Amino acid sequence: MIWHIIKSDAWISAENQGTYRAPSLESEGFIHCSTINQLLDVANNFYAGQKNLLILGIDPAKVPAEIRYEDCYETGQDFPHVYGAIPVTAVTQVMAFPPDSDGHFELPSGLTFE
Repeated sequence: MIWHIIKSDAWISAENQGTYRAPSLESEGFIHCSTINQLLDVANNFYAGQKNLLILGIDPAKVPAEIRYEDCYETGQDFPHVYGAIPVTAVTQVMAFPPDSDGHFELPSGLTFE
């Protein structure tokens, strides 16, 4: 599984269209994703305090686009990048991802690591 943080309205739009295309697909050529071990750092570094977020669990086997694990920003970690649209049928988990009262995130208790 790979994971992506998304605003709930963007997910509703993707469901209606049948595919998800993050703005980064146009601007950078790929959709940023994370491994489960990277998810909290990404959430707390880039989304702190934001509301109406979801976590998408994506099955890489159902994504027709190329997925590359890359360290594009010299972080010392390889992040999964999806080089194309993600079909909504590849998303096997959708979970609400609210911050706590301090604006920080914790992994939801129902999150599975499949």
